[in-house]
Amino acid sequence: MVTVAPPRSEVSPSWAYALHLPRDARAVRIARVTLRAVLAGHGMGQLIDNAELLTSELVTNAYRHSDGPAFLRLRGPENGRRVRVSVWDSNPYIPPPFDRRPGLPRHVPPEAHGGRGLLLVRHYAEAWGGYPLGDGLFRVWWEAAVVRDRAARHRDGSGHLVRGRSAGDAAGAALSWRKRHAA
Repeated sequence: MVTVAPPRSEVSPSWAYALHLPRDARAVRIARVTLRAVLAGHGMGQLIDNAELLTSELVTNAYRHSDGPAFLRLRGPENGRRVRVSVWDSNPYIPPPFDRRPGLPRHVPPEAHGGRGLLLVRHYAEAWGGYPLGDGLFRVWWEAAVVRDRAARHRDGSGHLVRGRSAGDAAGAALSWRKRHAA
């Protein structure tokens, strides 16, 4: 089979992909694989590791806290240097901290088995939010950009972009995430 990529002049400067995810534990991995392919295909490879972490948290919450399917949308605007990832499901409840304006994160007791995923999204995304769509649906989203200015970058131990956070924080979060999601 021959695969042909369109010339750069034919590639749309803005793009969007959507994925319907059934209520199935495998949906989280499928969302990660799809995200990786889309970001690599659009030259945004430096965002892949952090994007997988954040998207996994949103899709996992949709699986754990709703009874139906979830939907994933990946969108890049015309400048091609930014991505917005949205997830929505049939649970009408918008979880904290997405239910209010940015502020201090809620406290999660050390002995708690959950409650940190959306705090990771809030910490590592450049922008994030949540809003009702109507008919009992709500959407949560996060956004990040590819940074061209090397002086504005911090890199973790594997060379991946970490903006505004210490390399140790991102490396620890990524390692913890990889241990939980090995497969």
